Amino acid sequence: MNHESTLAWAAGMIESLRARASNTETLRQLPEGTINDALDADLFKMLVPEHLGGHGLDLRTIAHTTRTLAHGCMSSAWTLSFLVLHNWFVARGPRELQEAVFADRAFALIPCPLAPTGTGMPTDGGYVLTGRWQWATGVQHGDWVMVNSMVERDGEAPEGRFCLLRMDEVEVIDTWHTSGMRGTGSHDVVVDGVFVPDAQTIAAADLRGDHPPGALLCDDPFVAFPFTPVLTVVAAAPALGGAEAAVDHYREYIKDRVLPYSPGDRQVEQQASQIRLAEALATVHAARLVWEHAIEQVTATYRSGGSISRNERGRLRLATAYTVRQSLHAVSIIVEGAGASVHFTDSDIGRIHRDLVTLKGHVVYDWDRAAQLAGKIEAGIDPLATDML
Repeated sequence: MNHESTLAWAAGMIESLRARASNTETLRQLPEGTINDALDADLFKMLVPEHLGGHGLDLRTIAHTTRTLAHGCMSSAWTLSFLVLHNWFVARGPRELQEAVFADRAFALIPCPLAPTGTGMPTDGGYVLTGRWQWATGVQHGDWVMVNSMVERDGEAPEGRFCLLRMDEVEVIDTWHTSGMRGTGSHDVVVDGVFVPDAQTIAAADLRGDHPPGALLCDDPFVAFPFTPVLTVVAAAPALGGAEAAVDHYREYIKDRVLPYSPGDRQVEQQASQIRLAEALATVHAARLVWEHAIEQVTATYRSGGSISRNERGRLRLATAYTVRQSLHAVSIIVEGAGASVHFTDSDIGRIHRDLVTLKGHVVYDWDRAAQLAGKIEAGIDPLATDML
């Protein structure tokens, strides 16, 4: 697997994912055929370093692969990309964590809710974990679950710590009843008093920091790429790919549609529809340029051994939020001029619109928060420790 072959595989998956999209929504998880296609392609080893048996690819590949897959199904692109990324999390960890997770094969399927909504009580050799976590994308397909918990020790400030558990150690609560991104299956997981050995944990500061333990174990520069910028760039890709697909669908849709209550007027001949198509196209193109600039900035900086400043991190967060915001705006332009039929549940345009509305609700794509954070930093005001940079 290399960059070109991975993108070619993703392009070849578009029609299959599109054909399965309605069933993916109904199932509220990825069909087994989609998971099997990804397994057959060795997709989940994409970001695992070569010394661990992976393909050692980087941000460009995962970002553009995800964007391409979203042309077929945004839920599938989102879920597959996070199952790929979470192997990168493990690769950033210490050797003991890598050996525990990659003992049987050079990847695992790991849903990973990021919010620290559980507690870990220190005990001999590890932690006793209890809590409930939302947004466990892809949990129906998992081998492991990775959750973030708060650990308290006497006299010390609480510490965030990511813990890995086997699927039979957690309870999945069916909560994912949504209007959009239904196929991600992002249910809740509950853990009640489960012991997790030290070797299956990593401090949140180490996982998210600029010098993760795994970076000392190999010469793959991507292992040390910045945590939050990578996540926000990749997670914006389904929005952009979905918007690009919606523009393509609209172009064909107006060619075939005859306007109701007209003497047979074709929508494609209406100036308003032509303007909407052009405006949506320009909006998506601008969003893609901003997104691609973010990818290239991060990649060029870290491949040359550099790092990005706090101000640059704020701008990257703003850029990815802008990408998602404009992707939704482009599709809204289309939907407003497409008639009521795009709101049937089997409409590709309608599905993409629902998915985009839901995806934009993700905390890192909240435009007000992203803009306020970037503006605050630009004005010289220190961000909070909880701000996602």
